[in-house]
Amino acid sequence: MPVKRLDASQKSELSTLLPDWSVKGERLHRDLKFKSFVQAFGFMAQVALLAESKNHHPNWSNVYNRVSIDLTTHDLGGLSSLDVELASAIDALLPA
Repeated sequence: MPVKRLDASQKSELSTLLPDWSVKGERLHRDLKFKSFVQAFGFMAQVALLAESKNHHPNWSNVYNRVSIDLTTHDLGGLSSLDVELASAIDALLPA
């Protein structure tokens, strides 16, 4: 099944599905803070392996113990189910 951009009603549901993420235009955004650079970088390594397995990669940055993640489907020019799936999988990597 081909991946399609999320419509307005699907986007409005994201705050319930992904409460720790915010919708900023055509991207999902999340800022994370860890206890140390090593923990932040270790998390990024886990996300990198996950993203590679899904062939869907984040735009992100890291400064010391902080990681900022933006998800969008570049080929579609906006948000898709791929972004929702990757955001959920990223959340699952974090301790409860």
